Amino acid sequence: MKKINMGCGSRNFGKDWIHIDGGDHVHLDYHNITKLEFNDESIDLIYASHVIEYFDLFEIGNTLGEWHRVLKKNGILRVAVPDFEMMSRLYMEGQHSLERFLGPLYGRMKMGHETIYHRTTYDFNLLQKTLHNSGFKNVQRYDWRMIEHHMFDDHSQAYLPHMNKDSGALISLNVECIRG
Repeated sequence: MKKINMGCGSRNFGKDWIHIDGGDHVHLDYHNITKLEFNDESIDLIYASHVIEYFDLFEIGNTLGEWHRVLKKNGILRVAVPDFEMMSRLYMEGQHSLERFLGPLYGRMKMGHETIYHRTTYDFNLLQKTLHNSGFKNVQRYDWRMIEHHMFDDHSQAYLPHMNKDSGALISLNVECIRG
């Protein structure tokens, strides 16, 4: 089974995964997440945790199209993004101040010689529409505890209060879909 950890950063899922990221980590197999060096329909699973929000809503279609190209028919795309709906609810209920959500909503990080920022935020409806427009179907939420890479703590497991995975609020919108 060929699996890609797209935009993996420093997280190394092991030798069973292909690691792609624009950074300079030693475990990386490739560096370009928008132009993939794979044949059409050659990949079984793409996992992208807190990656697509760095793209403008009008740009992400090209990248998702490239991911769609390399996935096998009925291949799985698993995506995690900051959950605007949950953060809004927590804010409106007075559970957390706006300051607590600035990082997830307007995140930034160094990527090579530049700094990249979040350019889009998603709720389930917008993410579902974006994925459908790129040829994916059966968009549904997934439970990070039930997937094969659950032991790797990444932003798909972002909770408030921080690290309270038993009774906290999950602020990551985790969905998976299949290539149509």
